[in-house]
Amino acid sequence: MNPIEIGRLMRASATGFVVGCRLSQLDTPSLGALVRVPLEPDYQIYGIITDIRVEDDGLVRQLVTSSDLSPEVIADNRINRNMPVEISVLAVGYDRAGKVFHLLPPRPALSLDSIYLCSPEEFIRFTGENRFGYFRHILHAQDIAISEVLAAHLQQGTSFHNVSGENTWLESAARELITLLRDDYPTLMMVMSALADLEMVPSGRSA
Repeated sequence: MNPIEIGRLMRASATGFVVGCRLSQLDTPSLGALVRVPLEPDYQIYGIITDIRVEDDGLVRQLVTSSDLSPEVIADNRINRNMPVEISVLAVGYDRAGKVFHLLPPRPALSLDSIYLCSPEEFIRFTGENRFGYFRHILHAQDIAISEVLAAHLQQGTSFHNVSGENTWLESAARELITLLRDDYPTLMMVMSALADLEMVPSGRSA
């Protein structure tokens, strides 16, 4: 399976980066998805999508005030024009020499580096063996919808792990979140509520 490129890096720091992509590519990335940025043959950075923003421009501002927009005009604006789309990604780990670390990368990616959506196998490799150290990056992040990002991420991860035969991954993830948020009851309740809305609260756990 060929890797799916979702865009190129616009700006970055040690804690995250912003990706630019075309509107026509927007059916691939989703909130909570795990992505990677290969930098060297033995080094790549992992991140989780925390926001997707479709920016406006002068033409869009004019079109939204039009009283009658035809489907053809809307399609032309979305498909043929390079609509500005920004994807915010939180850095959650890296891979060096074949070993995965749930630590911030030692150095950020560079502008115009390609960003790829992780395959199910890559997702399982990063999140498997009940290793949830990367959760702390999400829980400590500022200005993101923590509960919604976690719920979307766990929904995707559960489907991948269930297919691989690891049916207890979600329950282990929920236990880890309860431990990490034991002193932050409001956030814990928001996370469990978001999981409940997805009908993903593990048996024996409830919001």
